[in-house]
Amino acid sequence: MTHISSNLRYLRKKKGLTQQQFADELKIKRSLVGAYEEERAEPKYDLLQQFATYYELSIDELLNDRINDKWKPKSKTDPSNIRVLSITVDNQNQENIELVPIKASAGYLDGYADPEFISDLPKFHLPMFRQGTYRGFEIKGDSMLPLQSGTIIIGEYLENWSNLKLGETCIIISKNDGIAYKRIGSKFKENKPLKLLSDNATYEPYTISCDEIVEIWKAKAYISTQFPELVAEPTLETITAMVAQMQKSITDLQKNKS
Repeated sequence: MTHISSNLRYLRKKKGLTQQQFADELKIKRSLVGAYEEERAEPKYDLLQQFATYYELSIDELLNDRINDKWKPKSKTDPSNIRVLSITVDNQNQENIELVPIKASAGYLDGYADPEFISDLPKFHLPMFRQGTYRGFEIKGDSMLPLQSGTIIIGEYLENWSNLKLGETCIIISKNDGIAYKRIGSKFKENKPLKLLSDNATYEPYTISCDEIVEIWKAKAYISTQFPELVAEPTLETITAMVAQMQKSITDLQKNKS
């Protein structure tokens, strides 16, 4: 749930503007301002950008922060505020979901901020994803079993990395590893490595410097042509491997705390 309606109402009143005065500033209808503030409608992406620019905020702050007298804006030197994101829209001015297939994965690291590269990617829409910025990534390998290689992960663009939660799955775009689908294993802290986990226990957890990360997309859904297989009863070997992995994770956590 976003806080867009209460935030718009608070910010307008803080500037001492009526709904009509604010509408005149943004060159929109007053009825739209009322609809947005009363949660009867949600602004489209281009209008969200106008609101954010007008109030000198990021779209993430405008949507997800509860802005009031106690709220403090993030430092504009925060790396989460200086990333550039290219998007495309359809003829109704609705954001597309661009698909990054495996064959385009290698080029994505160089083209993620290039409007021409992004515009050449396949595009689609999903009715449940109307608010926010989404992208589809086709994953490869078996590190995130039971999700199979070739599965498409639908990710929502995460502007503020501080909102990462332990255990969430994300698409991590990094300078060295390119596109990786992993589970978050540590809280995000500036200037500290981020721990990433694989769901397949045969893969060891690893850390990545936040300076290497260029984008994070929080996993929201997946599309696959392969249905899950019947899970077999665990064997002694698999139970032993799971216990060993858990013991190692606990040891790692204790080392990090000390």
